[in-house]
Amino acid sequence: MSSTVSTSRGLLPPARIGTCETPNAGPSGSFSQPELEFNDTDDTELLSVSWNQDYGCFAAGTSRGFRIYNCDPFKETFRRDLKSGGFKIVEMLFRCNILALVGGGANSQYPPNKVMIWDDHQSRCIGEFAFRSEVRAVKLRRDRIVVVLEHKIYVYNFMDLKLLHQIETLANPRGLCCLSHHSNAFVLACPGLQRGQVRIEHFGLNMTKLIQAHDSQISCLTLTMDGLLLATASTKGTLIRIFNTMDGSRLQEVRRGGNRAEIYSIALSPNVQWLAASSDKGTVHIFSLRVRVVGEDSYAQSNAAQGLAMLQQNSSTALDALISPNTGANPGSSLSFMRGVLPKYFSSEWSFARFHLPEDTQFISAFGSQNTVVIVGMDGSFYRCSFDPVHGGEMLQQEYVRFLKTESRPG
Repeated sequence: MSSTVSTSRGLLPPARIGTCETPNAGPSGSFSQPELEFNDTDDTELLSVSWNQDYGCFAAGTSRGFRIYNCDPFKETFRRDLKSGGFKIVEMLFRCNILALVGGGANSQYPPNKVMIWDDHQSRCIGEFAFRSEVRAVKLRRDRIVVVLEHKIYVYNFMDLKLLHQIETLANPRGLCCLSHHSNAFVLACPGLQRGQVRIEHFGLNMTKLIQAHDSQISCLTLTMDGLLLATASTKGTLIRIFNTMDGSRLQEVRRGGNRAEIYSIALSPNVQWLAASSDKGTVHIFSLRVRVVGEDSYAQSNAAQGLAMLQQNSSTALDALISPNTGANPGSSLSFMRGVLPKYFSSEWSFARFHLPEDTQFISAFGSQNTVVIVGMDGSFYRCSFDPVHGGEMLQQEYVRFLKTESRPG
């Protein structure tokens, strides 16, 4: 099947209208143009929530369309209520008018195996992909579109929708995949072909790195904006590990708890000083990181040169360069001096601060400004809370909004 694309003036570089062959594609078929409706009923079902690339906005896929919200200050910036149904995947491209949409919900007219690249400024579809199986996730960079299926990942050029890369994965029903977002570094992380393995693609360096991150299957992962650090959790949900993506070395390990849990999200603060994790236990944990931060200026000078230099170092030197001494911010075990004898349970670091939420509701968290964390839930709730960067402990709730309510509608 072929995928047709046109580009919108003023956003994407000029490109001819054409077709590109899409592997594993099904019968050709186009999305109908969404027909807008005005809906003030409160029976809208929330199908998904997702952050944009800088965590300043989030998108909500609903049974009637989609809505976009700004986090600070909190405000619904726009919504599209559609007669033709809703979307289970709504992926933003930073704060611009381009979105990736995948249909979902009981009455949606948009099939779950098609991706629509939507220009909201023009209110039209500018690109479309169709596959033989359900789309599990879509990730966007300014120059790439990444489509995640259960066993395969496709990477396309944003300008002309040309297929650039194909990656085989272990069964990936969660659609796990994350990207770096610095313009001069394209790094992709996804499950590998073995349980607990993460595959790192450094496209700029033409290098693949396989990291055996956990014994159990990967349940959650995230990259820093520059792609140099990776944080992962497994389906066991007790430990979160931070890795150097260049050489695969483990830099730090933190413990969410002692009991099995499902981790819904992992977030790294922009300065890589903090890590936040949300789980089905109804708690967002904040951990202090000991990873040293490379300044953006030095990073921008030559990411490739730094990466190759790091690969040439021995592992102990590389670890010394990326890890600072333990400051004691995260509580550890008093038996840590017996680390060589006792199980890892006693040597991993516990959370520095925490915030309690309703259990069994899916929440995703991210860092805001000035030691704040923003949290969005599948129950239609938005929280902003603050933590003490010196003493930690219980976080303080600063804001709470029921964002599906019509009162928050942009006016």
